[in-house]
Amino acid sequence: MGMMVGKKGVKHDINITPYIDILLVLLIIFMVAAPLKHHDQEIRVPKPAPQNQPKDTKPDMIIVDVDSDHTVRLNLQPVEVDKLGDTLFRIFSARSNKNMFIRGDAGLPYGDVFKILDIAKRSGALDIALLDKGEGASSANTAKGGP
Repeated sequence: MGMMVGKKGVKHDINITPYIDILLVLLIIFMVAAPLKHHDQEIRVPKPAPQNQPKDTKPDMIIVDVDSDHTVRLNLQPVEVDKLGDTLFRIFSARSNKNMFIRGDAGLPYGDVFKILDIAKRSGALDIALLDKGEGASSANTAKGGP
């Protein structure tokens, strides 16, 4: 603490320059050390089910498959995208279970799958689960709580 004696008496002031120097050194140390910190949690991405397992699909399930060549199949029956809405509307109007699955190829753009999702919503589907080509319908039942 410095003291100055002048004409008007004793003046007390604190020299804060060393405090600022220490603060800047600590800031630089933390900026350098922060990127070096390793996180203990690893990211786990779910893997698709093996292809050789039998798929236990229920006979009343509606599964729309979208292949990488943009062909659409409704329960393994080929259908045109233009007629998919009418077909789904007839199916959903005759049944109380309005759940369905859309299984798309992983290489498809999201917009192509979203078109099928939009058609299904307009046709009366209430719960729609999206599946990857490697996933079975049984894993989607557990994720959605079952039909």
